[in-house]
Amino acid sequence: MKKSVLDFTLKIRLPLVLFVAAASFIITFYVSRPERDGIGYQPEQPIAYSHKLHAGDMEIDCEYCHTGVTKGRHALVPAVNICMNCHLVSRKDQPEIIKLTQYYEEGIPLPWKRIHKVPEYAYFNHSVHVNKGIQCESCHGNVYEMEKVEQVRGFTMTACLECHRNPELHLPYLEKVNKGPENCAACHR
Repeated sequence: MKKSVLDFTLKIRLPLVLFVAAASFIITFYVSRPERDGIGYQPEQPIAYSHKLHAGDMEIDCEYCHTGVTKGRHALVPAVNICMNCHLVSRKDQPEIIKLTQYYEEGIPLPWKRIHKVPEYAYFNHSVHVNKGIQCESCHGNVYEMEKVEQVRGFTMTACLECHRNPELHLPYLEKVNKGPENCAACHR
């Protein structure tokens, strides 16, 4: 009797348990990939800001709000005073502008939630890319068409290396483009 239970366990139960465990891992890995890569991340912001209106319809350059992008490694999140350059006089009676004005008058920074984020263990310099003529939408997607911004591309090592190795495929608008560095120390410092 004991031999048949052992045979059943080894022949049926063990392979079934291993199959379910492996299938669960594989399915979870692929289903959760966008979440791990940040793709689709679209948090609620403290102010309902439309990039479609500002960057799209009104054609305000990304660099006007995201200062420092040509001089440093970070594209800074806009301070309230940058918004108020226009909204001290423009559309002051709108609910979201009223909230914005309150932050401004109280001297409180807007608690924007960061959407695009390179992993902490990787070094990335915006200015190097922007000053080479790489357009913001190459990494951030067509933000000027987004009412509410979301991450549309993964900021993974694979994605960066793919562009560094084949820039002509990813940056067709650049006439002369060099390959980016592929050595580990370029990003892992």
